[in-house]
Amino acid sequence: MHTPIDSEKTIEIIERMKLAKIGRYKKWETMIKKIKKNQILNPEELEYYSNLTRIYKNSSITSRSKIYHTKLSELDEKPPCSACGKDSTFYCNMNDQYFCIIHVAGHDENEL
Repeated sequence: MHTPIDSEKTIEIIERMKLAKIGRYKKWETMIKKIKKNQILNPEELEYYSNLTRIYKNSSITSRSKIYHTKLSELDEKPPCSACGKDSTFYCNMNDQYFCIIHVAGHDENEL
């Protein structure tokens, strides 16, 4: 079971990203609409968001940059995801672990 995201904080972070012209405006708008309607973000949206920042459940924590989650290239070794054992797609340098697209946004106690 996934812990719900802090919608207000997540929207605030996305709005800052839009203002700074980081990412694609239309993609951010779509994600904001889904969050406001309490819809679950799909894996592609989670990947997009996690490449640029982190989704937090604790609103006192500020956003971090994408350097914490590095997407593995086609040439990189793909160790098993630390959460489910499937092929990983991301490396987290905060805790030296590998994660698949589904678990990269939820592996830290400060994240969903």
